[in-house]
Amino acid sequence: MTEDGHGKQGANAEPTARILVVDDSPDILDIARQWLEMEGYTVEPVGSGKEAVARSKSGGYDLVITDLAMPEMGGMEVLAHFAEHYPNTMVIILTGFGTIETAVEAIKKGAFDYLTKPFRGDQIIHSVKKALEIKRLKTENLMLQSVVNEYHTLERIIGRSKAMQAVFRILSRVAKTDSTILIMGESGTGKELIANAIHEMSDRSKGPFIPINCGAIPEELLEAEVFGHEKGAFTGAIRERMGRFELAHQGTIFLDEIGEMSLRLQVKLLRFLQERQIVRVGGNRTIAVDVRILAATNKNLEQAVAAGEFREDLYYRLNVIPVTAPPLREREGDVVVLVNHFLRRHCAKYDMPVKTFSREALAALEHYDWPGNVRELENILERLVLLTEEEQIRLGHLPARIRSQAGNEPVIEVELGDQGIDLKQTLSDLEDRLILDALKRTDGVKNKAAELLGLKRTTLIEKMKKKQMVYADEGD
Repeated sequence: MTEDGHGKQGANAEPTARILVVDDSPDILDIARQWLEMEGYTVEPVGSGKEAVARSKSGGYDLVITDLAMPEMGGMEVLAHFAEHYPNTMVIILTGFGTIETAVEAIKKGAFDYLTKPFRGDQIIHSVKKALEIKRLKTENLMLQSVVNEYHTLERIIGRSKAMQAVFRILSRVAKTDSTILIMGESGTGKELIANAIHEMSDRSKGPFIPINCGAIPEELLEAEVFGHEKGAFTGAIRERMGRFELAHQGTIFLDEIGEMSLRLQVKLLRFLQERQIVRVGGNRTIAVDVRILAATNKNLEQAVAAGEFREDLYYRLNVIPVTAPPLREREGDVVVLVNHFLRRHCAKYDMPVKTFSREALAALEHYDWPGNVRELENILERLVLLTEEEQIRLGHLPARIRSQAGNEPVIEVELGDQGIDLKQTLSDLEDRLILDALKRTDGVKNKAAELLGLKRTTLIEKMKKKQMVYADEGD
């Protein structure tokens, strides 16, 4: 809860702080309540530590003021309870002169402040305001840190296109929930990267993230891998073994290529989603497991359901929150961003100077439809970094399948062959191409075309006259 700077509530003020006061003296409770309520705080007085612990289960206390010396349960035990279960609740200790050393020990164990009895009203109000201000700053810091962590997590998923921004918006909204998420998309679109980002942005981020590739593990081994097995469950099971679901307790399980899971195992997964319990292979003991399920597939599961290859009830259990990883061909502008990212990464990885791309080579990469998506692009970039001896990667260095899709636009790639070249004619051809390209990009506006070429307008016109170029003037 938040409170204004003075604790007073105006007509439009936000809800004020909720304070629990704990003391076995009715007089102390009464006077503390009066002072605090005059400042606009919501006060709940209780006469024992046990009652304070019972009240804490309702949650929502911003501050606890507790006497140190009380029968049955003292202030140190109240402090320990709130420190363990409600660490965001501030605690102030009330103590007599004879127990100041113990109060100082309480500070070391997490109490914000201590007040010695008897105390004045201004003393307790001052301490309360300081405690609540510290709480406010801590809360704001945690919120800011959460935003920063989310930003850096999403930043690792490279992409500025509208398609990827839509994915980021969904992830920001659902990551902190415990909802089951089904990530769909073609191979190589980064589904595991998205799943990892969801985990890191969630409240389970301190727990394990355990992926299982359902298509890479043989069916006869997958059940034991997922759910574990007891000793002697099958030949070779010489000891009991925890499955990946147990290992992921209080974390996240990522079921990659869920569409490859057999119908028999789909039944067991459905039972887990319903009961949140597993039974190891060869065992009969149920084990409760707390995990969040993320699943991914490159198959159309609705078609698989219609074909009888995937259980309809499991499909709806998994498809609570659908997220689609867009193919690279639909991520306008992201190819260049990814090329620069992978180029820097692989040049650094192999301790090589950063290479560059010619404009024609980069245009060819943008024009290619990338059936293998981001994974294909990364593999090609690593290969080009390792095998290209020159500092600049040109069109001729690219795989033939990419060059073949480079379009009908004429491309000039200059290479010095064994027979040499006509340098004057080659430079003239290149200049022609760049001038025409600049005019094309600016719809014939010569002022703008000249700016693109780093020329004066008169210089551009003079070159065009010499080359006998005719290009419609569009109003400049």
